Amino acid sequence: MNRIELETERLRIYVASLAEMEQIIEVQISEELKKAYNEMLDGYLDHPGQGEWYAIWLVTRHDGVQVGNLSFKGLNEDGSVEIGYGIDAEFQGQGYATEAVNAVVDWAMKQDGVSRVEAETELDNIASQHVLAKCGFVLNGIMGEEGPRYVRRV
Repeated sequence: MNRIELETERLRIYVASLAEMEQIIEVQISEELKKAYNEMLDGYLDHPGQGEWYAIWLVTRHDGVQVGNLSFKGLNEDGSVEIGYGIDAEFQGQGYATEAVNAVVDWAMKQDGVSRVEAETELDNIASQHVLAKCGFVLNGIMGEEGPRYVRRV
């Protein structure tokens, strides 16, 4: 797989290598995140031609400081992809999530077979809801496991 790298005004966003994903999993202290990252790694390994739809994407500033990461949860047969993202606590509130999500969603919408990008956020996660709104997502009327679901269509 060619390594996908996106550049924004302040960020470099790229698909982590296998070694980088393994390192992230190894040092993760949250069991919930460790489980999620292992599922991403399994999807990445199980779909060698579509690894970008399962991999961890690293979000770094141009000075090399990692501020967070994001991922898709596979490319579904109906053309939907779901995005998840997180910005490390010390970097929140600086617009990094909006910048990263916009760039990656714009990239995803240009890929063959993608008709929409979906996201889900907890009811009380107002900051994440604002990120989705700024990135052109709208509520789709479905309540997911974590909270309301949002969609952005091609």
